[in-house]
Amino acid sequence: QVQLVESGGGFVQPGGSLRLSCAASGSLSSIVAMGWYRQAPGKQRELLARILRGDVLSYTDAAKDRFTISRDNAKNTIFLQINNLKPEDTAVYFCAHSTPYYTYWGQGTRVTVSS
Repeated sequence: QVQLVESGGGFVQPGGSLRLSCAASGSLSSIVAMGWYRQAPGKQRELLARILRGDVLSYTDAAKDRFTISRDNAKNTIFLQINNLKPEDTAVYFCAHSTPYYTYWGQGTRVTVSS
């Protein structure tokens, strides 16, 4: 079992920045990918960025330019830095850790971008 706890969300004005954190605990040795997703109101959950084995970073088109994924191995934590936040970034942000057979999800952290 893997437990994931996200934090760092909140209310921010357009143009601001946030760093989201996802702390993992449990059986992490089988994890092959760690990633960030988001789900905006009325929309499907979408993948933003992942860290694959070998520390390969992967970004989707939705996350290019303003999003940076990183990790702190010592703390079993991954981060998502989001710069120049826009109202359309308003969503619940989830982290996920995947084994070859199963994906674990956190409870999400809400980001609201508004003036």
